[in-house]
Amino acid sequence: MEGLWVRAILLILANSVISGVDSAATFTFSNNCGFTVWPGILSSAGIPPLSTTGFVLQSGASQTIEAPTAWGGRFWGRTYCAQGSNGKFSCLTGDCGTGEVQCSGSGAATPVTLAEFKLDGANGMDFYDISLVDGYNLPILVVPQGGSGVNCSYAGCLSDLNAACPSQLSVAGDGDGNSTVACRSACDAFGTPEYCCSGAYGSPSTCQASEYSRIFKSACPQAYSYAYDDRTSTFTCTGADYTLTFCPSPNTSQKSSSSGGPQPVVAPEKTDESPATGSMFYEGATVSSTAGAARISYWIVAVMTAAWRLWNLF
Repeated sequence: MEGLWVRAILLILANSVISGVDSAATFTFSNNCGFTVWPGILSSAGIPPLSTTGFVLQSGASQTIEAPTAWGGRFWGRTYCAQGSNGKFSCLTGDCGTGEVQCSGSGAATPVTLAEFKLDGANGMDFYDISLVDGYNLPILVVPQGGSGVNCSYAGCLSDLNAACPSQLSVAGDGDGNSTVACRSACDAFGTPEYCCSGAYGSPSTCQASEYSRIFKSACPQAYSYAYDDRTSTFTCTGADYTLTFCPSPNTSQKSSSSGGPQPVVAPEKTDESPATGSMFYEGATVSSTAGAARISYWIVAVMTAAWRLWNLF
C-alpha cells in the first residue's frame, strides 16, 4: 500500500510539472504612450503562431500573452491605424497588410522598431534584442522579469529617433504638418549592398557601421543598428518572463492623444538594476520581478492538487 501511495504521488506531480512547462515565458505588453498602439506578432518560420497575432492596446493599458517552449518571433507596435471606408484596417507605420487587426502570419512594413526573441535556445537560454535594422517607428523597452544570466538585462531603444531622423530617411505623416512618423534604415532607403550587408559586404569583416547606422547607435546604444551589430545588442536570460513597454518614459508633448500618433519621448533615468536576480527598477516603467513568486505559487498549488487527488483516489 505504501508503494502505491508513493507511485501515485510521483505520477500526479510529474503530470502537474509536465502541464506546467507548456508555457516557456509570459510576455506582458504595456502602452505608456499618450496614444493607442496596435502590437503585431510574427512567429519565426516553422513555429506556430501565438494565441493572437495582433491586438489593440489603449494608452495606459496592458495585455499578457503566453509563449510555448522554444518559441521564436518578433513583436512591434503599429501606429496611426484606422478602418477605411472599404472596411479594411491599415496603419501608417508597422502595417502588416492583412486589412485586419490580426497580422495572421504577415510581417511589418518598414520602417519599424522590432523586439526579437528566441526562447530556449543554446544551453536553454532565451535570446532577445531590439532591432533598428528595419528602421524605427516607436521607442520600446524589454525587461526580463525574474530569470538569471550574466547578460540578463534590459534592452531597448528609448530615444525619439523620429526627431533626429536625417531627411534622407524620414517618413512623413499624412495631414499632420508633414512631421516625421518613422525613420528608415539606410538599407531600406538606399538598398545598396554596403548598407544591407549583402553581396561582397555579406560578412562582419566587410560590412561596417555607416554614418546612418551610427546615428541610430548613438541614440539607442543597446539596439541593433545594422545587421552585424551583435556585440552590444544581443541579450540572454534563463527562466525569465518579459515586459515590453511602448514609450517607456513620460511624453514631453502636451499634444492631444486623440491624434492617434506618437509624440516625443525622453529616455528614462536608470535608478537601479540587479541582473543576477532579474529585479530592476526603471523610472517610467516599473519592472519589479514577480516571476519567482509565481513559480513558488505554482508548486504550492501542484502539491495541494496532488493531495486532493490522492484523497479522492483512496
